[in-house]
Amino acid sequence: MKHYLFVLIVLISGINYSQEKTYTEEEISVSKFIDGTLLVPSNSEKPNLAIIISGSGPTDRNGNQNFLKNNSLKKLAENLTNKGIATFRYDKRIVKQIRKGNIDKDMMFDDFVSDAEDVITFFKAKDQYSKIYIVGHSQGSLVGMLSAKDKADGFISLAGAGQNIGDVIVEQVTKMAPKLGEEAQKIVDKLKQGKTTTDYPQALASVFSIDLQPFMINWMKYNPTEVISDLKMPVLIINGTKDLQVPEEEAQLLKDANKKAELSIIENMNHVLFEIEGGDLENSKSYNEAARPISTKLVDRIITFIQS
Repeated sequence: MKHYLFVLIVLISGINYSQEKTYTEEEISVSKFIDGTLLVPSNSEKPNLAIIISGSGPTDRNGNQNFLKNNSLKKLAENLTNKGIATFRYDKRIVKQIRKGNIDKDMMFDDFVSDAEDVITFFKAKDQYSKIYIVGHSQGSLVGMLSAKDKADGFISLAGAGQNIGDVIVEQVTKMAPKLGEEAQKIVDKLKQGKTTTDYPQALASVFSIDLQPFMINWMKYNPTEVISDLKMPVLIINGTKDLQVPEEEAQLLKDANKKAELSIIENMNHVLFEIEGGDLENSKSYNEAARPISTKLVDRIITFIQS
């Protein structure tokens, strides 16, 4: 029995040793708005750095929002760093404000862009990285391409929309309720003109609340296809075939706007970077399934792009 226990202890010790991290981890405050996690490969003097920007809403550095926990961006960062690429992922400023109970009601979309620019400037000043790449997920795609221009060495759009956010909203609402889609179009038309309105049905209040409208007006100033067409750096556009929020046609719009960009459509990958074998029910449930691994095809594609 004692011999058995000794063997078991040795095996467990071996397992723990084999799972030892191949990188160092550091918590960094870039500014009073931005805190994040830096992962640096242990055996690399001057690695490439991938700055990961999260999507819409109060999304934290790990890709989680409210009660939904999938750790998708944390897994992406760890997988990239295990393959020799340093990563920095950060909480959006609204996450920090929610934790402190002090939300800025005048927050604008441009604030997210300024935060991303501050992050790039922070790491460029350190001169510890060969090249700096921006990886923008969902809303972070537009934030990323705006901040990357003239600052980064490459840009990766991950499940980013090609249409103006106003057009995306109208399209989504129309699919659910055609009559409401007509109302949504009227509201979006006003917002694109820089005008707020209280004339909206209660069913659309969560989308077009008068408090949200200044932020939406600011966001609607930008057309992703116009922005990405101005990028002179290497660009990679990625989307999954099972993305419930951003269909692959959006990725094609971005590609059409930047002919030199590379386009990768990953079979069965959904919006939170998991590979889904079943239907929409499994897809939706996966948003709160942190035990799932992210797509290995996604990780390999990003690594190939950065290392080339």
